[in-house]
Amino acid sequence: MTAPLNQSVTDSLPNLLGVSAESIPDELKTYRAWVLWKLARVGDRWTKHPYCVHTGRRASSTDSRTWGPFEEVFEAYEAGGYDGIGFVFSSGDPFCGVDLDAAVDPETGEVADWAARIVGGLDGYTELSPSGTGLHVIVKGKVPSGGNRRGPVEMYDQGRFFTMTGRPLGDA
Repeated sequence: MTAPLNQSVTDSLPNLLGVSAESIPDELKTYRAWVLWKLARVGDRWTKHPYCVHTGRRASSTDSRTWGPFEEVFEAYEAGGYDGIGFVFSSGDPFCGVDLDAAVDPETGEVADWAARIVGGLDGYTELSPSGTGLHVIVKGKVPSGGNRRGPVEMYDQGRFFTMTGRPLGDA
């Protein structure tokens, strides 16, 4: 079983889903809001650090100069040295990301009832997270007032990046 990326881990890298570019919505690909990412050990946890395709240095989710076009980022990912790609949410796009942690049983692939209800109520693109145990939903809209986190659900519309796998729910 793969440890979720937000929990304590052993010294070994977690198993990650690779990126399948074909299923990522074309509309997202038109935005120059893409980064590479690598897993990094911080204390007893794994975290995902974004990288700029043009410099190879750490990217910032609030500095668009460190983002790049989808094609260049995906090409750099395929060349190796990075664990995945990500989309950065900003005020310059119409998207909101909903992150559902521990939503998929890693043994059976079954989606938890609470997560299925949330996904069913959203009109967007839903894919598996790199760990295979979470879901990322991208919809058009903004985060409602009152906060962006409630239990295992987080929502962002700017200043954050989502790792992307291109593995839609139901196809993975």
